[in-house]
Amino acid sequence: MIGTEAIRGPEGLEACARAAGAPPAASGAKTLAVDEEPQGDWHGDRTGVVEFESVEAARAWYEPAEYERAKPLRHAAADSSMGIVAGFEPPAGNG
Repeated sequence: MIGTEAIRGPEGLEACARAAGAPPAASGAKTLAVDEEPQGDWHGDRTGVVEFESVEAARAWYEPAEYERAKPLRHAAADSSMGIVAGFEPPAGNG
């Protein structure tokens, strides 16, 4: 999962995190990067990359009712974009 945020209200993001339920790590996900000064032509002032075991595991974390209720808090506190992308395994011999 990749997310970018242009934060307007840090306290609102904290409220969202509290309302969302379990953090990604509780589902076995691993945070690979969080950068508050991403380089290049990029939206927002914070970018995060979280690795889940599978696309299905990412959806299971992102789509439960608790997080659905928390999303309006996130949208009120930041202009954000989040996406779930599938992993990539290079073809044999191209690694």
